[in-house]
Amino acid sequence: MRHLLLALSLTALGACSSPLPNVDPQQAWIDLATPTPGGKLVMAERLDNQRLQDGRYFQVSPGSHELTVRFDFEVFSGGMGMNAEPQERLCYLTVRYDHFQAGQRYRLEARNLAFTPSARLYNAQREIVAEERMINCVP
Repeated sequence: MRHLLLALSLTALGACSSPLPNVDPQQAWIDLATPTPGGKLVMAERLDNQRLQDGRYFQVSPGSHELTVRFDFEVFSGGMGMNAEPQERLCYLTVRYDHFQAGQRYRLEARNLAFTPSARLYNAQREIVAEERMINCVP
């Protein structure tokens, strides 16, 4: 029984660390990042309102798409006593961009200023091409 549990655990870990797929030159690739210190996690959640299997990136056909990311971050209150611990926040940020181009790389960055999250989509020249249009946070 222990060997079976060990094998299942190792299989699950291997799936989490699987390599990224090859970049398809017929599609656009979107990397995800969070440059803020409180940002813990940004993951691809939905593409055009369809749930994704792999949250590490988006790969989309040319044209218009709506990207939804999950953004987990901590807010530090700076207070004393009970409020000294950071508070965790979970938000879903949606960005729409109408001009994705095949073979191009983009970068979607999620960040927060205190309790307020935001997302920006950058092209390869590091120009902002879109910003979030919808934010849905879980307390």
